[in-house]
Amino acid sequence: MQAHLYTRICARLSRLSLMAAVAMLIAIIVAVQVQVVGRYVFNDTPTWAEGLALQLVLYVTALGVAVGVRDAGHIGLESLVALLPDAWRMKLEVLIHALVALFGGMMTWSGWLWTRLKWDERDPMLGLPVGLDYLALVIAGVLIVLFSIEHIVALIRHEEVIPSWN
Repeated sequence: MQAHLYTRICARLSRLSLMAAVAMLIAIIVAVQVQVVGRYVFNDTPTWAEGLALQLVLYVTALGVAVGVRDAGHIGLESLVALLPDAWRMKLEVLIHALVALFGGMMTWSGWLWTRLKWDERDPMLGLPVGLDYLALVIAGVLIVLFSIEHIVALIRHEEVIPSWN
């Protein structure tokens, strides 16, 4: 059976998020290496290296959290839910995903407010807008909402969300 369009879109977003996170992790390693070599070999640490590594950590974390929601890698009480009768279990699982979606929505909204509020300030190390720090929350929040909706739809259809790394 072919996956529904929404499921295929969410799977694609999740895979792209994973690939972006891996690329950013590699960039973090390179930035830290530049920083170490600059400090100990040339006695001159480039300021952009630390700023870039810190910026990328925010985005790697945000993308990792969102993918964790889709791939059910977040903290859960599976053993407690498994003990419930089927009718109660489905209702509780839908409620859990709805609450995660609500959290993602709040994350998106507050992240957007902070992004707009801090956009005109400049990061002294990179010269980029400080609002970029908070944009990671917006991206993660939107993805969390989308992935939570995918889980709710899958539960209603009695389907399973296949992890994006499969």
